[in-house]
Amino acid sequence: MPDLNALKGRRIAVLAVDGFEKVELVVPVAALKIAGADVDIVSLHGGRIRGVNLHEPASKVRVDKTRRRASPAEYDGLLIPGGCSKPDLLRQSAQARDFVRAFDWQGKPIATLCHGPWLLASAGLTSGKTMTSWPGIRDDMVNAGATWLDQEVVRDGNWVTSRGPQDMVPFVRAMTELFSGAASTQGAGRPASSAPQREQPPALVVNSMRWLPRPALRIAVGVALLSAGLAASQRRPGYRMKAE
Repeated sequence: MPDLNALKGRRIAVLAVDGFEKVELVVPVAALKIAGADVDIVSLHGGRIRGVNLHEPASKVRVDKTRRRASPAEYDGLLIPGGCSKPDLLRQSAQARDFVRAFDWQGKPIATLCHGPWLLASAGLTSGKTMTSWPGIRDDMVNAGATWLDQEVVRDGNWVTSRGPQDMVPFVRAMTELFSGAASTQGAGRPASSAPQREQPPALVVNSMRWLPRPALRIAVGVALLSAGLAASQRRPGYRMKAE
């Protein structure tokens, strides 16, 4: 069974705005709370922010603090969910860029996935880093000076990055390990070069609109399946992150 107190006493900020990918916020936040962390949703405005499921509107979540009222000094770690439009909005915000810079300059852990690394690139933090992301922004990461790997999870120092919802279970494990202060179990050393571009986009995403059920049912089923997979995987003894 997982250690339900692995993150007890830790405060984690989740930086998000309208357009965040719903499953990339809901599932990691639930896992953080199960592990004992206190979690604040931080955004550029107060009230509620709306998530999306792919490109379709999803339900809203409540903002705990606006960026102006949230100080990185209050938190032990930062989670940046993905989604196509949300990171694009955040990367254009000086407040958001300053927020992530403060975490990184202080050596505090940062976990992000999918399109979330866009914000790290726009904050000028990716040069010299080994990381992953949604494959569609691979070139952005490489052009911003990172070594990009086509792996489900990559840990480099105080960062954990992942490709997207398809890697949610290993991402949550790695995120929890990072925020708990545990040492990385990935192999040391920087790869010589980035993984190549993919030959074609994921068929599942390209074809999803043709066969997926209505949005409300799709979100409910997707979150339920990911949560069930996460719970089942955490019950397996002797977990170790896959080495590069």
